[in-house]
Amino acid sequence: MGQAVLLEEHLAPQLALQIGAAQLLASRQSRYQRIDVYDSPAFGRLFRLDGVLMSSEADEFYYHETLVHPALLSQSRPQRVLVLGGGDGGSARQALKHGSVQRIDVVELDAEVVALARQYLPGVHGGAFDDPRVVLHIGDGKDFVSACRETYELIVLDLTDPVGAAAPLYTPAFFADAARCLSPGGCLTLHLGSPVYALQQVVALQAALRQVFPLQRLMLLPIPSYGGMWALAVASLTTDVAGFGQDQINQRLLDSKISDLRYYNAEIHHALLALPGFLRRALS
Repeated sequence: MGQAVLLEEHLAPQLALQIGAAQLLASRQSRYQRIDVYDSPAFGRLFRLDGVLMSSEADEFYYHETLVHPALLSQSRPQRVLVLGGGDGGSARQALKHGSVQRIDVVELDAEVVALARQYLPGVHGGAFDDPRVVLHIGDGKDFVSACRETYELIVLDLTDPVGAAAPLYTPAFFADAARCLSPGGCLTLHLGSPVYALQQVVALQAALRQVFPLQRLMLLPIPSYGGMWALAVASLTTDVAGFGQDQINQRLLDSKISDLRYYNAEIHHALLALPGFLRRALS
């Protein structure tokens, strides 16, 4: 391990989250970005892309569980999942908990992300890439969706922020292409960002989703390493995740033999969908 350093995660201009006593475990410059893996007392192992925190062992389950389980549990016996990005393996790990799922395609642009995650982040991926149901594709997610001839019950956009190489995957045109790849009742989930520090981004992405999907719901949750309140979205042509009660969700968790979740549960399901007044007004 190298010398302990102080990391800064910039949440907004002149505002940053500091992560102290972080020790560098690995650093690699790939074709696309710089990848750094650290170990820290507060968040365990974490990895950053171009100096921006992507995932940490301490709280990745907050959003990986939320990206996957509300959408899959809102459908009967889902079988196929597509993850765009997700090179840390966290989304695939959660989808594998559903016994009915037969195949998970993970499309990651940067092979180096997967290589470093496999080596240094077992607490995130849990061996997901070694499961025969997981098929890893190294390539551009936009191209994969454009050429897609399969359908999926869930498409997860587990991507970097909507800038640079990832920007084309946050447009109405791409959302329409993704909708074509959804099975009847299928859902798309994605990160929108912080409604506190990036409210206009959240509003703009929700508006882009609304152009394609008649049913879209924001899901709010705390992610400590992301600076607090965070917004995800779940969108569908026909499925409204708000239409499932606690008893139905608990029964599906039981039927799927899922008992090891650390954040999501039937009570959390509906709490995720409750929006504060300032956000409701911004989205109206």
